[in-house]
Amino acid sequence: MKKILLLSLALAAFTSCKTKNATDNTPEVFKENLGDNDNAIVETSIGDLELPPPYHSESEVLVSNVVGWKDGNKPIAPAGFQVNAFATDLKHPRWTYVHENNDIFVVESNTRNSANQISLLRDSNGDGTADYREVFLSGLNQPFGMLIIDDYFYVANTDGLYRYAYKTGQEKLTGAGEKILDLPAGGYNNHWTRNLITNADQSKIYISVGSGSNVGENGMEYEVRRATILEINPDGSGEIEYATGLRNPVGMDWNPITGELWTAVNERDKLGNNLVPDYATSVKKGGWYGWPYSYYGEINDPRWRNDPHQELVDIAIVPDVPLGSHTASLGFEFYTADQFPATYKNGAFIGQHGSWNRKPLSGYKVVFIPFDAAGNPQPPQDFLTGFTDPDSEKDVYGRPVGVTVHNDGSLLVNDDDSGIVWRVSAK
Repeated sequence: MKKILLLSLALAAFTSCKTKNATDNTPEVFKENLGDNDNAIVETSIGDLELPPPYHSESEVLVSNVVGWKDGNKPIAPAGFQVNAFATDLKHPRWTYVHENNDIFVVESNTRNSANQISLLRDSNGDGTADYREVFLSGLNQPFGMLIIDDYFYVANTDGLYRYAYKTGQEKLTGAGEKILDLPAGGYNNHWTRNLITNADQSKIYISVGSGSNVGENGMEYEVRRATILEINPDGSGEIEYATGLRNPVGMDWNPITGELWTAVNERDKLGNNLVPDYATSVKKGGWYGWPYSYYGEINDPRWRNDPHQELVDIAIVPDVPLGSHTASLGFEFYTADQFPATYKNGAFIGQHGSWNRKPLSGYKVVFIPFDAAGNPQPPQDFLTGFTDPDSEKDVYGRPVGVTVHNDGSLLVNDDDSGIVWRVSAK
């Protein structure tokens, strides 16, 4: 059983009145006392993870500077792979959806100055580069997730799920579409993205909704239906919260061996340079993963010292695979194709967008989690790197986020700040 092996946070002395929000004005003496505590050892699915206590280090701020790719420079893949630009000059391509007929839909959306559109890309001659591009749907509101079920094209705007009548091969959608579900909008940093996935028989749709705050500091009344994965019927009815306590889940897929739902989660800020690690995890129906009251199971978030919600902390599930602190792990997909070497079969790719809350920069790469024959995760390894300038503290060439397996077995990587969709293929 996963458990916390070592950590004692002396919260009792600071407990007073009950609150509905985290305490922002943490006393310095409290931070100092916590920072002197022992490290925590957490048992995860890939081994023991050692975590420093909260406030053991300063919470750093380092905002990256995107300079773009120049002089033929491009991301670096392992030996045996090649990388080329599948499409360029896009307006923040955040996410990609590949239809069964090889039509490729790319969301162009952003936190600010968003294009609010979806472009259709085609590689007509099969040379690994898009030679057809048109705006497929425009006038959206920070779209992200896309899904095709039967004769409907679904789009998850930040504030609602819409569906449009659609036929395979159609090159443009018009009209307002049908809004089938309201979604909570607004909030902290980039938590506007709403990811979509369906199950094997397409009887359910799953929607990831990030938190509206870092750690509930605005009040939990503003976090209803947030930090969660919702499950609905394809017509928008029958909503349940499939799993909760997931601060910002972005990227979902089904483990091809075990059938479990998995997601990548962007964890909380401002507890220190090396807290809290983002993670990938299996998602249990009805599972509770701790946000905002705890992290990695039973480690209390000290900002809830006035109302620790210990009854929830005690049942929080430890995530499976830590992915590094402040990496902004925001993409996830299992590799079930056959183009890559057999060692990649049934493993998972994760896009790490990079964060502002760590020095030196972390993330800014695509990592790969191998899975064994029984469907159990192994330690992650770097896959696509070279996004940061080694001679600069903050200059980066791009920021990878969405990762999508093409029908031909190549991997498409959305580099949204550089406006490129990269294609990684086996030589």
